[in-house]
Order: sequence, then structure tokens, then C-alpha cells
Amino acid sequence: MATMKSISWGWVLLGGFLAELLVFVIVIPVSLVAGRASLIYSAPLASFLATFAFGFWVARKTPQYRVLHGLLVGVVATAIYLGLTRGRPEPLAYVIAHVLKALGGAAGGGVALYRATRPKFAGSASRY
Repeated sequence: MATMKSISWGWVLLGGFLAELLVFVIVIPVSLVAGRASLIYSAPLASFLATFAFGFWVARKTPQYRVLHGLLVGVVATAIYLGLTRGRPEPLAYVIAHVLKALGGAAGGGVALYRATRPKFAGSASRY
């Protein structure tokens, strides 16, 4: 079981902040160009992709509990958004986006774990 000391909280907080910032950087221009109705499509996708990227980034920096670190990046990003909106009721697409933040972060951590534990071959250059 992971202890609080084994979590790299500084990296998790930074990753969550940067992931949420990236969601805004992606979603706001899209909504300005395609209209406000596009948010129900762009927010969930941007939420997953941003937390995947920063969950992967944070998990690569940690020696253990990589999936948990990625998941926590998604949770922090969600908490930041809820703090900004003061927990007001949201459309279903935004609730789905919050779930996708956690899943995206965990998936990024999973990819980091896979890449860290896969066997390294001496002759990894392809013959084809």
C-alpha cells in the first residue's frame, strides 16, 4: 500500500495544474471558433488528453506507484476546476470530463509503468 511519503506531491500538484491549464488552452480557442456548443465534445476529449500527457510526465519521474501518481494528477486537475467553479452544478459532459481526467491520468501512469518495466533489448534496431 502506498504511504503518503511515497507520493511525489509536488510533481502531482504541478502536473494537475498544468493539465488543467492545458485543458483551458485547448478548449477556449475551440469554443471561440466552433461555438459554445462545441464544449460538450471538446472538454471531455481535452480533459482526457491533457491528464494523460501530464499523468505520463509525472509518473515517469517517480520510481514507484506510477499509475497512482497519474490518477492523482487527474484528481488534482478535477479539484482545481471544481475550486474555480465553486462546485456549481455542471452539465453531464463536464461530469464525464472529470471522470476522464482521472482515467486519462491513470492511463498515462500505466503507459509510464509499461515503458519502465518492458524488457530492453541490446539489438533493438529493426531489421526491416
